[in-house]
Amino acid sequence: MRLAAALLAALLPVAGWAAEGRVVAARFGEPTTRYDHGVLGDAVEWGALTITLQSAAGTSEHTIRLPENRVFEDVAPRLVDLDRDGSPEVVVVETDLNRGARLSAWQPGAEAPLVATPYIGQRHRWLAPLGGADLDGDGFVELAYVDRPHLAKVLRVWRYREGAFREVAAAEGLTNHRIGWDHIPGGIRECGQGPEMITADRDWGRVMASRLTGGRIETRALGGYSAEAMASAMACR
Repeated sequence: MRLAAALLAALLPVAGWAAEGRVVAARFGEPTTRYDHGVLGDAVEWGALTITLQSAAGTSEHTIRLPENRVFEDVAPRLVDLDRDGSPEVVVVETDLNRGARLSAWQPGAEAPLVATPYIGQRHRWLAPLGGADLDGDGFVELAYVDRPHLAKVLRVWRYREGAFREVAAAEGLTNHRIGWDHIPGGIRECGQGPEMITADRDWGRVMASRLTGGRIETRALGGYSAEAMASAMACR
């Protein structure tokens, strides 16, 4: 069974946190076999998401449970402050058993996501996230993922603005996951010249760096692909 790591966010506190505190961690729970995809290497997905909050009074936890027709199909939750209020949202891959995967952002105590991309639209179709950042310096946070990394291999970027997601750019021929892997290599790096999205090319021959510039994704090769080369790219080496 995959272990879902709780990811912490290094964000500075600001006034206006929710009264119950600031989101500091999240983890998946309640493993389930009700979805038979197995793209991450086993038959187990997740039925629940537990969010940890920190306040002056201490820590508290809120658990979100999905209905029987949905699962969390992901390696770990990601903390991304979409609205930049100092308390991050929890970004996950959420899958409908008949409509496939979507990227959704949750807040503690909610019965539905704060915001979500559309479902891919077909059973056994998945997406692999890279993460979130202000990718083009416009003051708004974008989320990036590879749409169907084993089939379509399309990098998509969605901007969060005024309470909604809008797709702002896409680029073909990029991927970040092989069927059966229990991890998603690459991601978003910052090496001092603005955020870059790190993936492999379509055929896993090269490590690729992509930038969101002027509403378009510009991509360049960093060198030949290997697990070590991908890790070095993420470490700005």
